[in-house]
Amino acid sequence: MSESTSASANAPLVIIGSGPAGLSAAIYTARAGIPTLVLGSAPKVAGDYDIDNYFGFDETISGRDLIERGRRQAERFGAQLREERVLAVHHGDAGGFHVKTDKGAYDACAVVLATGVARVRPGIDNLGDYEGKGVSYCVSCDGFFYRGKQVLVLGEGIFAANQALELTQYTPHVSICTQGKEPVLTPDFRQRLADAGIAIDTRKIARLAGINGLEGVVFADGTEAVADGLFVAMGEASSLDFAYSLGVERKGVFLVADGEQCTNIPGIFAAGDCTGGFLQIGVAVGEGAKAARSAIAFAKEQCGMKKRSEEGGVKKAG
Repeated sequence: MSESTSASANAPLVIIGSGPAGLSAAIYTARAGIPTLVLGSAPKVAGDYDIDNYFGFDETISGRDLIERGRRQAERFGAQLREERVLAVHHGDAGGFHVKTDKGAYDACAVVLATGVARVRPGIDNLGDYEGKGVSYCVSCDGFFYRGKQVLVLGEGIFAANQALELTQYTPHVSICTQGKEPVLTPDFRQRLADAGIAIDTRKIARLAGINGLEGVVFADGTEAVADGLFVAMGEASSLDFAYSLGVERKGVFLVADGEQCTNIPGIFAAGDCTGGFLQIGVAVGEGAKAARSAIAFAKEQCGMKKRSEEGGVKKAG
């Protein structure tokens, strides 16, 4: 057994996203005896949506009821479901993966990405002109290039706060711009930002400026500010955000997965709307099942779970 396999042997399978794809995957993995942890906030479908075309229901069912049934089924087989916002996913130092949430951190032997495709666009007209030239979506990928420079993080929530705090490893000149929105932060994160000297600016950026790359931002009120880098982290982190840090192949805003829902990174699987295609609940459930089958095989072969699958249990990272 290699060092990386040994390091991930005691970690559970983590599913990020508690919608149809994530819950479907959890039902299969937990039923197979794989310790399974599902992380995520309530999905959009878990609202007052009327669903008439889902197989097996001859009467209309609400999205809320369908998701609740899926949650109960996954828990019946032993999956642990926790309402925690995932902020970042990285490769583990000794194998496996490290998942950070707003409430803690977990080590994972494998990860199923199933958070949908809800990337919030910031509404800056010429943003695309500076992507790769000062505009980034991944601190762990590009933070190194902004050592000692003036950097802005665009976003109003905990995801943006976490990215800003991570940037302080590279530069002390970090601030947050909420793009005209009110900050949505817990007292803990507000204090952590204050302690790190990270200011919050609620003005809206209208456009970016710079000749050979980003040099500054122009606010809607006409004022300007120097910025060598702009990291976009609006709303909550999505599968696409995790793909940047993990090196998962992307096609536009979607993740690339094969017919068995495997990505180009061993141990990372993707299912549901984040993979594109026909964005329907029935498709997401089917992809979740296929992702689970692939994840089960990986966990048993690479994470040493074949002999310990009945032990169960999910532990937070130390």
